[in-house]
Amino acid sequence: MAKKGSFTDEHIGELAQAFRLLSDETRLKIVFHLANEEQNVGNLCKILGLAQPTVSHHLGLLRMGRLILNRRNGKQVIYSLNTDMLNSLAGRLASSVPALAGAAKAKK
Repeated sequence: MAKKGSFTDEHIGELAQAFRLLSDETRLKIVFHLANEEQNVGNLCKILGLAQPTVSHHLGLLRMGRLILNRRNGKQVIYSLNTDMLNSLAGRLASSVPALAGAAKAKK
């Protein structure tokens, strides 16, 4: 029987996947840049100094992990953070780790 606030296997899997995705320096940089504003792949290539296929590969992984969203604007694809997913993951983590839950309450 699971304790109140404990993780299900699904929650653990989602968090592990998110941490795997964010453990890559390039993907973490993409997330930080998207936290500031939506970007297209061309802008991200310029910001990161990387080739388009490399940036597109990382964007695809982040999108499959549901950490970012994309939408079409004419011929361009615009990427943004999936704040609902990130907030959900952060909330699950904070509610299940007492030290994090206490820190979150102290900030409010």
